[in-house]
Amino acid sequence: MRVGEQVRHAMAEILAQGNVHDADLEGHIVTVPEVRMSPDLKLATIYVMPLGGRDTEVVIAALERNKKFLRGEVARRVNLKFAPDVRFRVDERFDEAERIEKLLRIPAVQKDLEQDPDSDREEEQ
Repeated sequence: MRVGEQVRHAMAEILAQGNVHDADLEGHIVTVPEVRMSPDLKLATIYVMPLGGRDTEVVIAALERNKKFLRGEVARRVNLKFAPDVRFRVDERFDEAERIEKLLRIPAVQKDLEQDPDSDREEEQ
């Protein structure tokens, strides 16, 4: 298993168990869809998304405040030579996917998508 995936599992477990005692995190279910490790494995960029996409800034700020504790917990659970520094980012892939979905529903785009690709080729010949 890749290191990023191990860190992701560890962080998801820590957050799911409610091990972080912070009022801003209580009442939020936070998913960890991805962790990207730097090539030297010394930095873990942890992408998170609160359930429903609510209070993202509040949740990120709470995670940043508890960074030292979280880094220590990850180091305990993932066997690495060095505990990676952690930084938190909002996972915006869902927003991007929704934006693309909306674009695809625009009538002009629908019209382009519905055109028969073979009819263009016949005209060119």
